[in-house]
Amino acid sequence: MSEQSKRAFELLKEIGFIRTAGSKEEEKAAGILMAELGKIGLKAEIEEFPIEDAPQPKATLKVIEPYEKEYTVTGYKCAKNTPPEGLTAEFLYVENAMDVNLADAKDKIVLVNSYINFRNYKKLIQAGVAGCVSMGGTLRDRLEETDLDTRKVRKVMEKYGSIPAFHVRMADAFDMVAKGAKKVTVTLEGERSELTSRNVCLTIPGTKHPDEVISFGAHYDSVPFSTGVYDNGAGSVILMELAHFFAQNPPLRTVKINWFGSEEIGLEGSKAYVAAHKDELKNHKLMVNVDVAGPVIGAEKTKVMAQESMVHFVDYWMKMKGYAVDVSQDIYSSDSIPFSDAKVPAINFCRFGIPGSAFIHGRYDVMEYLSEEALEKTLRYVMEFADEMVNAVVCPVEPGIPDNLVKKIDEYLDKNPDEKTEEK
Repeated sequence: MSEQSKRAFELLKEIGFIRTAGSKEEEKAAGILMAELGKIGLKAEIEEFPIEDAPQPKATLKVIEPYEKEYTVTGYKCAKNTPPEGLTAEFLYVENAMDVNLADAKDKIVLVNSYINFRNYKKLIQAGVAGCVSMGGTLRDRLEETDLDTRKVRKVMEKYGSIPAFHVRMADAFDMVAKGAKKVTVTLEGERSELTSRNVCLTIPGTKHPDEVISFGAHYDSVPFSTGVYDNGAGSVILMELAHFFAQNPPLRTVKINWFGSEEIGLEGSKAYVAAHKDELKNHKLMVNVDVAGPVIGAEKTKVMAQESMVHFVDYWMKMKGYAVDVSQDIYSSDSIPFSDAKVPAINFCRFGIPGSAFIHGRYDVMEYLSEEALEKTLRYVMEFADEMVNAVVCPVEPGIPDNLVKKIDEYLDKNPDEKTEEK
């Protein structure tokens, strides 16, 4: 293995602890990244930004008809509280929350497949439900080896309204549906707080084209219960190797490397960065995002958020260099989104574990399923691509974002017509 991959893997071990958005552990991880940059002789800046959060609410759910049983639940942070005595209502399983499912959902507490996102949340509010319950995990999970997720009602959802929201294990959701639960009583007692998260931001000025910027990003936070080494400590340490390289090889174009905080709660770090650096984004020729890498069993993928010409360029480049990477044009749910929303072309480099071989957003995102050899696969082409792009005679990236991706980005960010008008 190369010196770079050995060093990156050791740093990955060092930051492999739970580091949720706005926590002391996230701050500690930022300090580790800053210290590592200091060893290279580079001075980065910490850019702080506020995030809305909440302590885990107190929550209960009890079926009272046609049988009685209390199930363990977590309450969604920032969801609407119930009255102190609780909320009793009819219970309805609405599956994927299609219109037909919701036709008789008014004033009921509904159970939906998977998590609550802004799309199904909006439909639930419009249907007039009294509350909602989501589910996660698998029927084969063993209770002593699984964690009940903590979820949050995000700001993009709150504009539609507020209802009590809960999360249960798949096994308990199955039990309620199989036994024909008809009426439930729920309680939710929570409060909101404001925390401070931070981005670690490094700039290495270009020697020939200082006004042209190639930007690199990766998020370094994790979710509760997760050490987040696959998602996304691996991307973070790959960026550190880029810092090593460009410190020793001054770039022709300006290189900006950003480690974003609070990605896992809605891309908060990259959104804050784009808002704070709005005036300079016109100089950003390309944003390269690295999110998930290192699983032993997996495959390399690239999602290009740019003109079709860039898709062909990257695909040809990978083949010419001998890298087995599946390249496609599509959006990717990560820190590239705010940049592309600001019309900066972006590329997402990833190594996905195949189903059953690597795990994100839970206790099984651990070093055990990663390897130095697998991390190097992504590291090698990210570094070579970065070198050639930053030092190209002419930057080959066509500016702007094509209409088909603009539509997908707008849908992802749940933009309404007023917001789109304001952008123009």
